[in-house]
Amino acid sequence: MADVLSLDHVRLTNRPLIICDIDEVVLEFLTPFRNFLRASGRDLLPRSFRLHGNIVQIESGETVADDLVSALQEEFFLRQQDWQTPAALAVETLAELAGEADIVFLTAMPPRHAAVRRALLDRFSLRYPLVATEDAKGPIVKRLHAGRKLPFAFIDDISRNLHSVREHAPDCLLVNLMVNADFRPLAPDPGEGVTKAGDWTEVARIIRAHISR
Repeated sequence: MADVLSLDHVRLTNRPLIICDIDEVVLEFLTPFRNFLRASGRDLLPRSFRLHGNIVQIESGETVADDLVSALQEEFFLRQQDWQTPAALAVETLAELAGEADIVFLTAMPPRHAAVRRALLDRFSLRYPLVATEDAKGPIVKRLHAGRKLPFAFIDDISRNLHSVREHAPDCLLVNLMVNADFRPLAPDPGEGVTKAGDWTEVARIIRAHISR
């Protein structure tokens, strides 16, 4: 039997809840990852909404094999503190929203990288509880909210994560945000029941309208 992900470190108050993805939402990912690749003679091309198949050797134009792409992602996460920075207005907006709601970070990342990410977030005063997992996000959001009679919202850039939360926590406000302008037009439409936001100013407006009802 698989171990159940522990959420014991998350302490919520009797306020609305905002659950937020990190990569391409709170922290820039694609731009720093591209810079990381270029430093070793590779590049990420915005040809489709995926990493595999879009990383090439700059000199030859040859597509990098899938297993090497996975290895490069692993190396990047190990060194994320050298490359990643907050998305525009993310720090300020979350600080303001923290006066009105509890905030929890839910990142799709192998838990072995959680300590490095925790240190990076703390460096930018993003000291909200962090949950790092490769499991589906819907059941985790449901566990975090625990059926409380309070509004809650989930922010993510990936449609499958938004759909997972829609399935398991249908009362949750779903917000789609992706900060990278090159890859954003390539992302699949998240569909009905998901509100798109172009930046953190719009995210704040959408969430405040929801939690003030």
